[in-house]
Amino acid sequence: MSVLVGKAAPDFTAAAVLANGDIVEDFNLKAHLKGSYGLIFFYPLDFTFVCPSEILAYSNRVPKFEALNVKVVAVSVDSQFTHSAWRNTSPKDGGLGPVKFPMVADMTKQIARDYDVLIEDQGVALRGTFLIDKEGVVRHQLVNDLPLGRNADEALRMVDALQFHEEHGEVCPAGWNKGDEGMKADASGVASYLGTHAEAL
Repeated sequence: MSVLVGKAAPDFTAAAVLANGDIVEDFNLKAHLKGSYGLIFFYPLDFTFVCPSEILAYSNRVPKFEALNVKVVAVSVDSQFTHSAWRNTSPKDGGLGPVKFPMVADMTKQIARDYDVLIEDQGVALRGTFLIDKEGVVRHQLVNDLPLGRNADEALRMVDALQFHEEHGEVCPAGWNKGDEGMKADASGVASYLGTHAEAL
């Protein structure tokens, strides 16, 4: 498993279904982000079980991501036509309904390979999540096995943490949430923080 943190996020161009339901053949990640933060998440397959719960959780939080200048993008090995069919099926019938972000078709599986989340013998991606900063660099990655669904609120927390660090230059200790104090990244800062928070950690 490659660690992409600190490296440029692999760019790609592929077919996708956009948030408005349009199908395009040349969705490009770099052009789409255009100086925004990006949250790219891979999931195994359309019309499955854990996946729709994750996709809807991310979609429901798109206004919160947008408020933080984050564009969300989903990727799986399904075709753009399967993505579209899933979006056009009601959740009560096993579908998604409208989704507020692009769904990319990784038919060649090359995108999943580039992000090193492809299970080669099964031909599907692990549940990989990648937070990309405005310079196109991966700053956080999380990879879950297939049975383990992700927490969209944790993804938001990581965006808050990254933006706090960028704004204040301080680091975010264990359990940090927006509104909490940070820690100066030196010996005196650690001592000061632990002196008042050690038992609460």
